[in-house]
Amino acid sequence: MRTFLYSGLGTVLVAGAVFAPGNIATAAASPDISVTNTKAHLDQFQSIATGNGGNRAAGRPGYKASADWVKAKLDAAGSHLDSVSAGPGINDNGSGSAGVLETALAYAAGGQTPRNRLRFGFWGAEELGLVGSRYYVNNLPAAERDRIELYLNFDMIASPNPGYFVYDDNPAGNGARDDLVAYFTQQNVQTEFIDVQGRSDHAAFRSLGIPTAGTFAGAEETKTSAQAAKWGGTAGQAFDRCYQRSCDTISNLDLTSLDHQIDAIGHMIWIYTQKDYTAN
Repeated sequence: MRTFLYSGLGTVLVAGAVFAPGNIATAAASPDISVTNTKAHLDQFQSIATGNGGNRAAGRPGYKASADWVKAKLDAAGSHLDSVSAGPGINDNGSGSAGVLETALAYAAGGQTPRNRLRFGFWGAEELGLVGSRYYVNNLPAAERDRIELYLNFDMIASPNPGYFVYDDNPAGNGARDDLVAYFTQQNVQTEFIDVQGRSDHAAFRSLGIPTAGTFAGAEETKTSAQAAKWGGTAGQAFDRCYQRSCDTISNLDLTSLDHQIDAIGHMIWIYTQKDYTAN
């Protein structure tokens, strides 16, 4: 079986590994992943932060409460999860975590029979230097690492002045980069490539030669006039002016961006769990 990793970015890895024999010719059409349910997960992250010193930083009570809550949701059915210490981290990276969580729940509820093994990761201590993801990948046996065909990363996908960026720092990522672009194009959403380098958890996997891809709605960088003409929003303003600040709250979200991005996550999962690698 081939293995795929999908991350909304731990010390706890919530892994839903599923297997299937035989050949499956085509993947079922990917669903519309619920933005309402995803927003409800973000409301819960905000509530956890509010009740635990205003943040969900790794090593603090808000992070443990977040991890316990995510684990309970997945256990009932079948990313970097932490914030910085300055605030609740609802866009960074509650958004990716909530999107991956809702997609995992939708996949479990859909009764799919995948050709390939699927694993969802929610990493801790990303803000302290990719600690959770590096620990995980560095402790995988070599044989297990060799079986990972693709790692997808979703970090900050609901920035309030959003862009639609696709990772381009690993162009050999098994065609996933181009599949993401094609999906957004079908939805009449223009994209731009971005080299995220070592700024998110995919870097731990990329450093070992594992193909990676992902999406990003922008952080502290300033949106240009051309980008505002393409995507809307405000030129001359940061994609997320609350990046790593206390104002990264439940009010610091663009739900249209979140909706587009979570549907892209669902599309990639539905496609890649059925991809036939024996034909390559």
